[in-house]
Amino acid sequence: MNIGAASETSGVSQRMIRHYEKIGLIPSPPRRESGYRDYSDADVHRLRFIANARDLGFPIEEIRSLLDLWADRNRASSEVKILAEARATELGKKAAALQAMQSTLLSLAKHCHGDDRPDCPIIDRLQE
Repeated sequence: MNIGAASETSGVSQRMIRHYEKIGLIPSPPRRESGYRDYSDADVHRLRFIANARDLGFPIEEIRSLLDLWADRNRASSEVKILAEARATELGKKAAALQAMQSTLLSLAKHCHGDDRPDCPIIDRLQE
């Protein structure tokens, strides 16, 4: 199938498919005589795997590790679990940081009069 069909079937944009090829997350598919890429069902399956991993917050290098583990039928599931738990911990830290930012912004907004006066605690905090 061509890149458009692979994109539609996998849910991964054509731009990202090209990027994943460029960085080696997916192998470059063979080309037809016309020069167009020819993706297989296995390529589409791999693209879905990558997209699902991205949706769960895994960065590219960890996705590369997950792909290696996926391909290794002799893998220990503990290796996959370690990656998942580490990612969950990182996401928890990011969630806490986002929550703290939200609380700060809401507090600053609460103390801002939001009128025609120039004094504003939000601006004051940003210039600190």
